[in-house]
Amino acid sequence: MNNRIDVTASAASAYKPHPQIWRAVISSSIGNALEWFDVLIYGAFAVTIAKLFFPTQNATVSLLITFATFGVSFFMRPLGAIIIGTYSDRVGRKAALTLSIVLMMVGTLLIAIMPTYNSIGLWAPAGIVLARLIQGFSAGGEFGSSTAFLVEHAPHRRGFFSSWQVASQGVSILLAAAFGAVLSSQLTTEQIEAWGWRLPFFFGLLIGPVGYYIRTQLQESPEFANAETTATPLRDIFTSQKERLLIGTGSVIMATVSVYLVIYMPTYAVKQLGMTSVASFSATMLAGVIMMLFSPVVGHYSDKYGRTPFMLASSILFMLVSYPLFAYLSMHPSFLNLLLIQGVIGILMTMYFAAMPALLSDIFPVQIRGTGMSLSYNIAVMIFGGFAGLTITWLISVTDNKLAVTFYVIAGAFLSVIATLAARYRLRLP
Repeated sequence: MNNRIDVTASAASAYKPHPQIWRAVISSSIGNALEWFDVLIYGAFAVTIAKLFFPTQNATVSLLITFATFGVSFFMRPLGAIIIGTYSDRVGRKAALTLSIVLMMVGTLLIAIMPTYNSIGLWAPAGIVLARLIQGFSAGGEFGSSTAFLVEHAPHRRGFFSSWQVASQGVSILLAAAFGAVLSSQLTTEQIEAWGWRLPFFFGLLIGPVGYYIRTQLQESPEFANAETTATPLRDIFTSQKERLLIGTGSVIMATVSVYLVIYMPTYAVKQLGMTSVASFSATMLAGVIMMLFSPVVGHYSDKYGRTPFMLASSILFMLVSYPLFAYLSMHPSFLNLLLIQGVIGILMTMYFAAMPALLSDIFPVQIRGTGMSLSYNIAVMIFGGFAGLTITWLISVTDNKLAVTFYVIAGAFLSVIATLAARYRLRLP
């Protein structure tokens, strides 16, 4: 194993990437950033959206409905993974990426302009659900297709170049948290509810056309262009690659759990710890900065030392430190302690997530990579990400225990350890 890693590292140092690689990085990262920015903004303003679109007599019930709506869109992700992922394997990565970013912009526009419940009644929550379903479908094919597109431009430096996908998510976390902090500090509650919450969604719309233009100007990825394609990538996966699909899905779990933990933290800090929105959003920015800056570093060293060491270390540390850290924060709720928690989450999240895309791309051969990666990623995200806020809110409610959030994190970390070990010893991946 070590000899193979050394050979791979040596090849990576001597390999010159495809001249289009940095354009591929930018185009893939923009689409991925837009997807996650929309997700993060919805989660960040969940309390406001609950009040405006899902009003009930009980604030907790409204919040649960909002997170349920957030989660419903994730049922569309596997469908998007099948259709757009298969389209990617049959027609090409470029065509799939262009389609996904157009659908993302449509969903974002619907949320940005949707009238509230007080204006159009039940049509308002129905419109939000429709927008989230469109976003879920488009996101289903985005990560797998864009990551495949990246790694197929630089097969000897998959870790480094695919990690820019994760860095772009760090940018999204930073921007979403910055919007939350600035709007919460500069606008009154009434102003936020009247129009302020819409501003981030309109900002997201500005990102989309840039990504669309760049994607239309790209050439097809060279590895895919030179490979034999299959007319039945989905059937091939379920007939001969079921174990790889299962391991791939498991390897995504901790990445999903950690990101959605960051998304949930502002709600947790406000609702459970009684902290201000400004403090909670400001602390979240730290996790985004860490993810943005250090993902390429982890990606680089994963090419040299392998993906699984980073992923195993992160998962084990999540299991060990989650409960004591949240227990300390619960007993001593302050901005500095919240900053500490977000810093630790940001480091462990980046260790895992930045190494994961390259491992996922190694699991599947090029002929079915778009479909396989899309399915693995979105099955995990649907189960462990889409309903993260709902699950955590429900766990805290039924147990009457603020620390119930850690049960969710520890369970995800345990499953990821199993999947990562399977990738290392069953599939012989570094």
